[in-house]
Amino acid sequence: MNSLIDTFKLSNGVEIPCIGFGTWQTPEGQVAIDTVKYAIKTGYRHIDTAAIYGNEKSVGQAVAESEVERKELFITTKLWNTERGYETTLRAFEQSMKNLKLEYLDLYLIHWPAIGEEGAKINSETWKAFEKLYKEGRIRSIGVSNFLEHHLRSLLDTAEIVPMVNQIEYHPGYRQQDTVTFCESHNILIEAWSPLGTGRLLKNPELAEIAAKYNKSVAQLCIKWCLQNGTLPLPKSITQQRILENTQLFDFTITDADMKTCNDLPYIGGSGLHPDEIDF
Repeated sequence: MNSLIDTFKLSNGVEIPCIGFGTWQTPEGQVAIDTVKYAIKTGYRHIDTAAIYGNEKSVGQAVAESEVERKELFITTKLWNTERGYETTLRAFEQSMKNLKLEYLDLYLIHWPAIGEEGAKINSETWKAFEKLYKEGRIRSIGVSNFLEHHLRSLLDTAEIVPMVNQIEYHPGYRQQDTVTFCESHNILIEAWSPLGTGRLLKNPELAEIAAKYNKSVAQLCIKWCLQNGTLPLPKSITQQRILENTQLFDFTITDADMKTCNDLPYIGGSGLHPDEIDF
């Protein structure tokens, strides 16, 4: 990867820009509009939102007001937990499209898996709605978020189409390697949410020492680490300086030794949001 517009190729051939701009906790309104417009101006072509973030309308407005053509942008949103199921998914999708004011979506994700035996049925019904929307051409690619290996195995028992993406928490100190390995074996791209450990990694002394070797910030190191591990990072910021800084990744390469050090870090910076334990 040599620039923000370089892409990963999904299993269906769709190309997805290698770094996404995350909008979690970016408030609806002018802040979100200005932030997304600035991100696009600095070179981002991949914007990630979700129904539960409450900022789909602002993201859509920013996309409409940007000077970049819609076809050059890759827009993701996600189905929230209360809307899982076949008919409710279809209705929720229409609402998201109304909020975003888009004619098509580039990627739609199930935000969190429903759990347990009943949850597996709900996930299957939800996925059938995703497959319908995909076959109709409403969405260019479909996937899941926060699905562990056992959630994916269960889903694949009934799925016609294998998810193209699994967006999971992924950063130094929390690699979720079992899930990553399973996804790699099924050609499912890993997207890394919270690549900076929701900011908790920025003061880690080991990472700071490694970053200093390259004259880079810890944030830049973590994002680059994701890329070199073959995952797609989704950094988030509302600060223009940091938004720009997070794009300046293509003039250095982390050595194998430093990659190993980062890979081998013990658990740090995790959110604690385990898909089988959360109760949203």
